[in-house]
Amino acid sequence: MLRIAAFLFASLFGVVAVSSAETPSSYTHEIEQWRAGRVARLTAPDGWLSLIGLEWLHEGANRVGSAAGNDIVLKAGPAHLGTVTLAADGTVRIALDKDGGATVDGKSVAEAALIDDMHAAAGTDPTTVRFGNASFFVIDRDGRKALRVKDTDAEARRHFLGIDYFPIDPSWRIEAEWVPFVPEHDLEIGTAIGTIDKVKVPGKAVFHRDGHTFELLPYQEEPSGELFFVIADKTSGKETYGAARFLYAALPAGGLAKPGKLVLDFNQAYNPPCAFTPFATCPLAPPENRLDIAVTAGEKKYRGHH
Repeated sequence: MLRIAAFLFASLFGVVAVSSAETPSSYTHEIEQWRAGRVARLTAPDGWLSLIGLEWLHEGANRVGSAAGNDIVLKAGPAHLGTVTLAADGTVRIALDKDGGATVDGKSVAEAALIDDMHAAAGTDPTTVRFGNASFFVIDRDGRKALRVKDTDAEARRHFLGIDYFPIDPSWRIEAEWVPFVPEHDLEIGTAIGTIDKVKVPGKAVFHRDGHTFELLPYQEEPSGELFFVIADKTSGKETYGAARFLYAALPAGGLAKPGKLVLDFNQAYNPPCAFTPFATCPLAPPENRLDIAVTAGEKKYRGHH
């Protein structure tokens, strides 16, 4: 009981790593619950497995529909859905075909502005065009605009093969030292679509494994959000997805500006969307986060294909 109580305290406050000799069943249950939630999000009707298209817009009018004569040919929906117009200033509008049966944010309209995912108000979704089981919204990647198309009946979702994992290993739940950067460092991260994202790195996580010291650089996707690590290791391209795996960590108890401790739980390292679909725009592990060690924890390479 004392060991379990100590573990629960550590889980809440991130102050100690778990040793193999102190493996409470509650930790295994915690990881199993995390895995179940991960699969539920991945396979949700609007999850990453529902993607059926990533269609880049050219400036001017883009005719959209499932018929072959359109500028953008969708894998689902009416033959002629409408025309999406990308203006020189980056704004996007859609004029719907009157017989297409599509809606914009649930409303039947003739035309509307389409707010992309980078310019939607905080806490709100981009403008969504829906038609039957399918939908799309506009994404902005480094100034380029594209339609991200989803379908609840997507083949990848219907034929999902599940996720394979390394065995749960508490020794990969590691307490790391947090070393803040003042000022923040700049980091360039490549993406699967060939763009470069520039992010601010508030510090580094330093940890020890097998007698060696390793460092990882995180960034925050949202202000005050969790630390986000894009990593690779000696399993990458072999047992695990080659481009990267993702890992989140709670902020150090004392905040990012002070030296402290944080927990890196590699049992929660997971595959990016690009491991499951060609229609995602994932970051790639930067050279600084390519570990010279085999991280035999977390998700393995997906058995399916796209």
